[in-house]
Amino acid sequence: MLFNSFIFIALLAVTFILYYIPKLRKIQIPILIIASLIFYAYDQPGFVLLLLFSAGINILTSYYIVYGNKKRKKTLALTGVVINLCGLAFFKYSSLFSETFLNPSDSIGNFLLHIPLPIGISFFTFEGISLLIDVWKEKYVDNKKIANKSLFKHAQHTLFFISFFPHLIAGPILKAHDFFPQIEQKYFKDIQWTSAFRSLVTGYFLKMVIADNLKDFTGWVSYPMFENLSTLTLLMLLFGYSIQIFADFAGYSLIAIGLAKLFVYNFNINFNFPYISTSFKEFWKRWHISLSSFLMEYLYFPLGGNRKGKVRTYMNLIITMTLGGLWHGAAWSYALWGLMHGLVLAIERFFTHNSPNNNPSSNIALFFRGVFVFITVSFFWLFFMLPDINHVFAFLEALLYNVSKDNYLPFVAFILIYTSPVIIYHIFYLCKGKPIWNKINKIEYIFYAIMLFLIATNSGPTKSFIYFQF
Repeated sequence: MLFNSFIFIALLAVTFILYYIPKLRKIQIPILIIASLIFYAYDQPGFVLLLLFSAGINILTSYYIVYGNKKRKKTLALTGVVINLCGLAFFKYSSLFSETFLNPSDSIGNFLLHIPLPIGISFFTFEGISLLIDVWKEKYVDNKKIANKSLFKHAQHTLFFISFFPHLIAGPILKAHDFFPQIEQKYFKDIQWTSAFRSLVTGYFLKMVIADNLKDFTGWVSYPMFENLSTLTLLMLLFGYSIQIFADFAGYSLIAIGLAKLFVYNFNINFNFPYISTSFKEFWKRWHISLSSFLMEYLYFPLGGNRKGKVRTYMNLIITMTLGGLWHGAAWSYALWGLMHGLVLAIERFFTHNSPNNNPSSNIALFFRGVFVFITVSFFWLFFMLPDINHVFAFLEALLYNVSKDNYLPFVAFILIYTSPVIIYHIFYLCKGKPIWNKINKIEYIFYAIMLFLIATNSGPTKSFIYFQF
């Protein structure tokens, strides 16, 4: 069910009304659970059972980690994590395993190749793992704030944590220690209307006006359609896709944050103007923050982080980013995308730590570093656009040899039009703290009015979110 569909708006309205009826206040969590299961079942009703099974494993395991035999905490936690990862591997990576190691025409290979991918499985699997590790390590909050003494209430809270519809399909990835302490009765008067409005309007604008319209043009970056396009046109399409994937996923995250606020729950920010980054490290502190922080807390640190020496630190970065890339999809191109990000992070760290004058002080130097980071990140997106690595090389070959071909100016013009709001969006952020910022703040209502007008009049064809496939 898409956030920008009428059926979702109807579900949201009914859920919102029931949620705030005073006599139903004691069953607010069951109301949201039922709404979330309906939301998930709308597209893939059969996989609701998988979602419930996954939640059941995490409910029982996390409960007995806290209230069971203390000597078995580690065994229970690791068993639960392995079960979560096995479920993810079976549904998400069976096809990759079949294509790589088996003959897809054989019965087993064919079976594995055609296992359907449950939508959102990467997200609710990671959230289940977060719960198990949080109650095992008890590093962030007291376990009693996560696991209720009543198994029934703990089951409700955990199912709610995993299935809450704003984040269920494509995040942000929630962490148990952030979310469980928020679970309590909510009141209509506590809704942060202004914050929710800003998140929802900006999110829907980025998705429906920017991402959905850009999709009509960036769709040409598919094999063999791009082979006869000029170098300039291809570069503009690549630039357009870089903006599109930001607008699509940042838009989804902002909508999710806004929807959660309507029910008085707070999600952490997931995108923080990533395209102003002047280093790859900064980029990953601003892009898909819930994933990068999850990988840092639950993978990079357990591998040793930067505590095992320089060489081990570089290896940990590369391993973490490669696995993070593979998390995105069942193709080796995603792993290669992650590997390249790991390599540039390791190289950047090497030069930063070995060059005392590496930090530029001038705005011009920072600008060119930012341009370099953006161009590099944009070229890496090729592995998202073209999961077949051979097609990536074909695209690069076309870039190199199609210089003399005629430019398709309508593509260039429309991409510039639809990417300009995102560029302005980032420029506004850079104005924070400067005298002009106060002037912008005074007329911000004009920008929200313009966005609402464009959502109503210039939305692109309705399309699913890019990250639904992950």
